[in-house]
Amino acid sequence: MAKLDIFNPVWLDVVFTGRNQAYGAYVLRKENAKTTNKALIIGAICFILLVSSPLIAAKIKGLMGEKEEEQERIIETEVVLSTPPPVDEAAPPPPPAAEPPKPRVDQVRFPPPVVVPAEQVREEEPPSQEELAVKDPGQKTIEGDPNAEVRIDQPVGEAPPTQQAAVVEDNGVYEVANIEVQPEFPGGMNKFYEYVGRSYNYPAAAKEQGVSGRVILNFVVEKDGSLTDIKVVRDLGMGTGDEAIRVLKKSKKWNPGIQNGRPVRVSYTIPIVLNLEAQ
Repeated sequence: MAKLDIFNPVWLDVVFTGRNQAYGAYVLRKENAKTTNKALIIGAICFILLVSSPLIAAKIKGLMGEKEEEQERIIETEVVLSTPPPVDEAAPPPPPAAEPPKPRVDQVRFPPPVVVPAEQVREEEPPSQEELAVKDPGQKTIEGDPNAEVRIDQPVGEAPPTQQAAVVEDNGVYEVANIEVQPEFPGGMNKFYEYVGRSYNYPAAAKEQGVSGRVILNFVVEKDGSLTDIKVVRDLGMGTGDEAIRVLKKSKKWNPGIQNGRPVRVSYTIPIVLNLEAQ
């Protein structure tokens, strides 16, 4: 007896011989293999999409987040507004320069008219127009000395000597942004940081704690280039600020700031970056 393969669609024709093959059961059984394959393929695709949906969602969210971050990214810049130099109200204003004396000019008598009796009238010739053109009419006649030595290095006449205006020394402290020529370390700021790198001794306590960052100092560059009034504006602790003050005190003199052609005192703020990994 031959073995019957129930999965071979041939047996369907045998079973449904003489029967209505248009009936639904015959069609369903004949199309069963195709329907099963389609169901397996669709189910596999849905399962793969379901498993990978979290990865796809995370990828889409990451791409959209990067775009939003690029749009919302703002570059922050620290702007320090310098204050104007203090006004010293107690300092008196400089005295005005004395007016130079007027040169001496020959004068001719030109007295005002006076009413007197006729018998007291004395005939006197008035000055001519030529004399008035070169001389100054006054109450009395003053004759100049034609043989006198001409001197231009001293005032003429009896006017008081010229008073020299008192020179007021400018000892105010200017902000670095408000002066014509800023103070600078000899050779430039690169040389200054090279000096700091050679001279700064990293405190042992700061090394043990792994302290790194920026120490900000403020000082005054005097008229002779020396550094005074050194203060730590921002300190990292562990002796880092004190060591920075020591280094600045031993710094060579700077080139002073210039205002109106004269050296002035200038307030200067500078950061010193401490990097433990570079030690």
